[in-house]
Amino acid sequence: MEWHACLDEYEKLVIRMTTPRVVIDNAVCPTATLVKVDSARRDGILLDAVQVLTDLNLSIKKAYISSDGQWFMDVFHVTDLNGNKLTDESVISYIEQSLETSFPDRSHGFDGSTALELTGTDRVGLLSEVFAVLADLQCDVVDAKVWTHNGRIASLISVKDCNSGSPINDSQQIDRIKSRLRNILRGDNDIRSAKTSVSLAITHTERRLHQMMFADSDYGRKPVLQCREDSPVVTVQNWAEKGYSVVNVQCKDRAKLLFDVVCTLTDMQYVVFHATINTVEDKAYMEFYVRHTDGTPISSEAERQRVVQCLRAAVERRASDGVRLELCTSDRQGLLANVTRTFRENGLNVTRAEISTTNDIARNVFYVTDAIGNVADPKIIETVREKIGLGELKVKELPLIYHEREEAAVGVGGAVLSLGSLVQKIPTEEITNV
Repeated sequence: MEWHACLDEYEKLVIRMTTPRVVIDNAVCPTATLVKVDSARRDGILLDAVQVLTDLNLSIKKAYISSDGQWFMDVFHVTDLNGNKLTDESVISYIEQSLETSFPDRSHGFDGSTALELTGTDRVGLLSEVFAVLADLQCDVVDAKVWTHNGRIASLISVKDCNSGSPINDSQQIDRIKSRLRNILRGDNDIRSAKTSVSLAITHTERRLHQMMFADSDYGRKPVLQCREDSPVVTVQNWAEKGYSVVNVQCKDRAKLLFDVVCTLTDMQYVVFHATINTVEDKAYMEFYVRHTDGTPISSEAERQRVVQCLRAAVERRASDGVRLELCTSDRQGLLANVTRTFRENGLNVTRAEISTTNDIARNVFYVTDAIGNVADPKIIETVREKIGLGELKVKELPLIYHEREEAAVGVGGAVLSLGSLVQKIPTEEITNV
């Protein structure tokens, strides 16, 4: 470490104490890479560490967290999404450099675009109306993320002017965009809660979506589907002797799960002092020892229930309900409006979406269900693909129920009794579990 000439010995000591030390070990565990973080404790340090790993699309298989007193020690067992240990030196170097920054800058600008924040009541075809309005107002969507949960929708949409390719800075144009989008979000019965706003920068896209849905109180609303076999189980108990509240979360494992839970605890003003995270096959088991930022444990039944509701919501918001469709094609004006209109005209509802554009190529992901949230008819999915383009819109992930239907359709001698399944119609190379 190089020191500035004007630093005295005390200042050097402070820097040494506050700079995290990171060790990445591929030798100890045969199935995962260990990422060890040692640092003086500060607000948000656990979320920062988890965020670095999550943004690299790494899977956290196990973790041990301890930050009693003034010191923070973490051990993460991570793999790539294929379950392999980390061997790419550039990835390892990036992790080390990112985690060794004392106060990392986690803000993300919008790369010369204007960011729109939308919340409101979800309904079939809402996204097609939003994108149609943006196309009509000469807005080019370059990036967007959309989440839905319990009948609510939250979206961050990054747009540029179609003609100039520049951010939209004209205040009157921004007011027109906000006004028309707000009218769409309001619909017939959402006069008060529909919101639109413009942001220049946010702390982190997915963290902001959690904050938007939390502020919208999605956690306290009636679920669209009353029965979910994979609903998360959340319990909260107090350990009076040590002054902790013990939060347990058990659910189906998935990508970015730990980030979603830690993000929500942080935004609810809880500090994680100890935690253990473990995954067994497709199940995740997480235990957190927390206190409020003022040092007190959870103190009432109402607060306990709120924590349970909010953590359930945090897990469910990113749950992959529906068929995953991926669109890869040349970007053009009105593309999203046309694609989502086709979904709407065929009764498909978009439950989650990730939109991105790089070098004039649109790479979009949509999770779709039928109009009431159930599994979409495979024949309808195939019809939509034919209309949009079989070579452009591909099925990349099928819900478990599709595989169950396929097994149920096999009769004596292995003869398939039910035709029309997506699995039969789409070449195998187009179906991959992500």
